[in-house]
Amino acid sequence: MDAISVIRAKRDRAELTDDQIDWIIDAYTRGEVADEQMSSLAMATLLNGMNRKEIARWTAAMINSGERMDFSSLSRPTADKHSTGGVGDKITLPLAPLVAACGAAVPQLSGRGLGHTGGTLDKLEAIPGWRADLTNDEMLAILGDVGSVVCAAGAGLAPADKKLYALRDVTGTVESIPLIASSIMSKKIAEGTGSLVLDVKVGSGAFMKNLDDARELAATMVELGTDHGVRTTALLTNMATPLGLTAGNALEVRESVEVLAGGGPADVVELTLALAREMLDAAGLGDADPAKALADGSAMDHWRRMIQAQGGDPDAPLPVAREQHTVNASSSGILTTLDAYAIGLSAWRLGAGRARKEDPVQPAAGIELHAKPGDAVQAGQPLLTLHTDTPDRLPAALEALDGGVLIAPDAAPATPPPVVLERIA
Repeated sequence: MDAISVIRAKRDRAELTDDQIDWIIDAYTRGEVADEQMSSLAMATLLNGMNRKEIARWTAAMINSGERMDFSSLSRPTADKHSTGGVGDKITLPLAPLVAACGAAVPQLSGRGLGHTGGTLDKLEAIPGWRADLTNDEMLAILGDVGSVVCAAGAGLAPADKKLYALRDVTGTVESIPLIASSIMSKKIAEGTGSLVLDVKVGSGAFMKNLDDARELAATMVELGTDHGVRTTALLTNMATPLGLTAGNALEVRESVEVLAGGGPADVVELTLALAREMLDAAGLGDADPAKALADGSAMDHWRRMIQAQGGDPDAPLPVAREQHTVNASSSGILTTLDAYAIGLSAWRLGAGRARKEDPVQPAAGIELHAKPGDAVQAGQPLLTLHTDTPDRLPAALEALDGGVLIAPDAAPATPPPVVLERIA
């Protein structure tokens, strides 16, 4: 077996055999296959695709490249959620403790932001003292005690995916549906959760820009999960506009705490509850009422315990940016567009995100939204507040907003579009 024959097979639109897939994943993980060879195969896969049999085998090979976690010792059923990434997507923060408050164990392995999409770990690291890196024993202990944990995946979990993901990011092959699906599902299946709910974002701020691609990705991942014995469902959700009223790390933590306190933006609450109901149903806890757990304070109690268990201080003040800049409405009318990609790119340029994995982020950087599409606005009214510790970033951040904020003078106030577009099971 050799890398060139595998590359040529996919280049020529042939179906890769099980032996070819097993060999290339194992050899790449061990360093026998060079990055330039694997990047060539990734590009061939992006251009020519994979069938269901190939994707299933590719996923299994990545799972088998490392360890598998075991939560069978827990007294609670396990349920997890994965989002394909968006702008203002802070849902994991209120969701994990909320589902734990309803009786499930939530082992949430999360990642960092890259480019215009935010990362859950970056957000939580805005809380003084909180740490993302836990041993497997620490993770199990917190799950047994608190019921939820949000942490980084260990180095032993699907190491083939860790190498391949970094390669895809710098070779223009992130958007391949087979590679996205196998990347996400190899980690989630190796993680050992009993059930999984996928939040597949659709729109300008998501990797999947149109409904057909999002539907294909969701269906592929649901099939992979089901084939590996994980009860899996997916919601297709709107990412044309940022979720909630904040994009940025500390800003999103603050908004998440507002949701746990019984307030927060309607769209964040709606999606949090929709995903919580899916997770609880998949875990066999469909009689639990997550809305009640938000209202009675039990979700907030679990949040505080979860943060403390990972070294964080839930009462500590969150970082505040040294510089703020307000963008006002240029005219009166109805705000018709608040483009998620433009907001995400602007927040990234302010310092909320990173261009390379090793780059630091500014915990306090980001954007506050003072209106959402469908709202009536007056000329001079604040629309956005930009936060940064480095004011020289403001011109580039403002440039990113060009064309992303549109006001129609003659439009009528409109009902916001639905947050949940479809369910796939």
